[in-house]
Amino acid sequence: MASLTIARRAMLLSVLLLAGCSNGSRHWQLTDISGHLPNLEFALTSDQGRAVTARDYHGDVVMLYFGYTHCPDVCPATLARLSAVMQHLGNKADKVKILFVSVDPARDTPAMLHTYDAAFGPHVIGLTGSENAIIDVARRYRVAYQAGKPDADGNYDVTHSSGVYIFDENGRARLLATNASSIGEITYDVNQLL
Repeated sequence: MASLTIARRAMLLSVLLLAGCSNGSRHWQLTDISGHLPNLEFALTSDQGRAVTARDYHGDVVMLYFGYTHCPDVCPATLARLSAVMQHLGNKADKVKILFVSVDPARDTPAMLHTYDAAFGPHVIGLTGSENAIIDVARRYRVAYQAGKPDADGNYDVTHSSGVYIFDENGRARLLATNASSIGEITYDVNQLL
């Protein structure tokens, strides 16, 4: 009987020691993409007309979203949801940036992006660049997009992926939010990264 108690104690001690050696993994509400996508890297133009790279946002959690200003529904809804996340973060929002990369560089000039971004709050930063620069950064994060045929007035839609890629303060890809992700889920996970 004493040997059974000693065996149980030894097993309990082993379990506790193993638990102490765990990597402290977190329970994410969003999809964990750690190790599946490259670190944050780009060279684009901000909505202020300034050349920027990923290094300019080092130290901040970054929510990266690809869209365009003429988007009738998904883009404004996504940016509104991300802006609501920023409100829920309170003072912590100062360490978070929303980078909105235009997949329509022909129409989305820095000035156009600046006007559009202002509607969603000060943490939204529009990014644009040459067609090749946009192709490169979209390809890096496996974002698909394609412009439709212009109508008689020259208007067209751009179909595009709608995921939000979330990077930690060191620029590592950590999480993916989708259209189904709630404000609460995104806020919870961004809080964990902070």
